Amino acid sequence: MKRYLLLPIIVFFVSCTSSHKSKLSLKERPLYKVHKANSELVIDGKLDDTAWEKAEARTFDYYYLTDKEEEKQKTTFRMLWDEKYLYVHYDLNDKFINAAETKRDGAPYLDDCAELFLIPAPNGENIHYCFEINPNKAINDLVFVNDFYQGQNVAIRAFNPDFKLEVAINGTLNNNSDIDKGWSLEMAIPHETFNAVSNEFPIKKGSQWAFLALKQIRDDENIGRRVMSTLFPVENVKEKDVHQPSMFGLLEFVDQ
Repeated sequence: MKRYLLLPIIVFFVSCTSSHKSKLSLKERPLYKVHKANSELVIDGKLDDTAWEKAEARTFDYYYLTDKEEEKQKTTFRMLWDEKYLYVHYDLNDKFINAAETKRDGAPYLDDCAELFLIPAPNGENIHYCFEINPNKAINDLVFVNDFYQGQNVAIRAFNPDFKLEVAINGTLNNNSDIDKGWSLEMAIPHETFNAVSNEFPIKKGSQWAFLALKQIRDDENIGRRVMSTLFPVENVKEKDVHQPSMFGLLEFVDQ
């Protein structure tokens, strides 16, 4: 049995044990439209499939942990869907690409990293799926539970679904003697990863989910840089980090 099939039990347990619920307000939340792919995609980390031309390209315009303009390096986010997969693409400018983690469920978030948080409902409460991936293709996939008990958050690392992933690097990894251009990441996540907890809002036309996409540049030890950027604005990052569902935006699956 695949581990993500345990999620209904987790959802039920959290709903019974947590007395605090943080429903999203759907008013004035930013919206990203996920278009349906009109042709097959090959997962290679690149944008050479014609289907990506249909995707809405959105940049990360919100930066944290820096006030230097030269550190605000561009990231472009795209997403598509079809009858089998949710497709995600990041194009990340990065002058110094660095990554140390190589194992699954390790700490790729301490490296240069792309992250995606998903709630398969527009008014989700405590739980979101997390995918955190570095240029080594090291994956930290987990279920994050806000306010599990007495204000404490919990990361459930038993969530290890099967999905397609590829990375393309335009530069030299872990070599800060030269200037890199950046790296890109492409994912294809099967519908069944979420269907156990998204029956009311499945991946189909008209459904809305809550989500956040972000980028970490974490070269603290090498060149003293640590910068984060997000697709949607997140308040109080230093005090509360980015795991704040009330700050997530919305995605809507459209067929056009």
